[in-house]
Amino acid sequence: MSDLALQYERPSKDASFMEIAESVSMRSTCLRRRYGAVIVSKDGRIVSTGYNGAPRHRANCSDLKSCLREELKVKPGTHYELCRAVHAEANAIINGNPLDIIGSTIYLSGTDANTNQHTRSIAPCAMCQRLILNAQIARVVMRSPDGTLVEVDPLTWDDDSALIEEYRRNMQNPPAGNVNAVASGTNSSPTGSTSNAAQTSASANTSATAQPSATDQTNEDKASEAAALLSKHNNCGCGCGGGCCG
Repeated sequence: MSDLALQYERPSKDASFMEIAESVSMRSTCLRRRYGAVIVSKDGRIVSTGYNGAPRHRANCSDLKSCLREELKVKPGTHYELCRAVHAEANAIINGNPLDIIGSTIYLSGTDANTNQHTRSIAPCAMCQRLILNAQIARVVMRSPDGTLVEVDPLTWDDDSALIEEYRRNMQNPPAGNVNAVASGTNSSPTGSTSNAAQTSASANTSATAQPSATDQTNEDKASEAAALLSKHNNCGCGCGGGCCG
């Protein structure tokens, strides 16, 4: 037996398909994170591949040289309405034969576009989790930052209840100084008019309640900036609706 044969270690099927997923991710057009997905049937055949990028007939972020989510510092995993891309998992599911996908395994690889390091969190977003469940994919294999492979059963995912509860808590306990909260606290009579005393009191306290704080002004400035950026993307001619990837 040659020295070369002694040194060679044959990779597992999971490791091999993960390398293919990483290669597919290099086709990504995202300026923040590159993702690749490979769906493999129950009998070990590659059914389809996908990477994150803009839909057909629309310009990619890599072509536009801009990313709205990056400009607005949008937290990863949130506000995907501002993302122009179709995610890697979704593209792989769209490209595959539905019958071949049932009971299959999907391999996901993610790389930070700036550092070329594996992403810290490769878990599919809530929308892609739903697609994976509906496609009846049986296994999800991901690569952790240290290179080890992590296998997940989609049926063990949370049903969004934690996300919903967090949203409800935020709605019930708005941040202090919220302009809308102050506005909604205005007193009025059952007929919709205020008494003279109430009007006098409101006038006397106008400077204390009507003047926005520095924090409120900053939020308003950010909202105006976001609206301007959305308008720019809406008028770019591609019909993207104001998104990019990440």
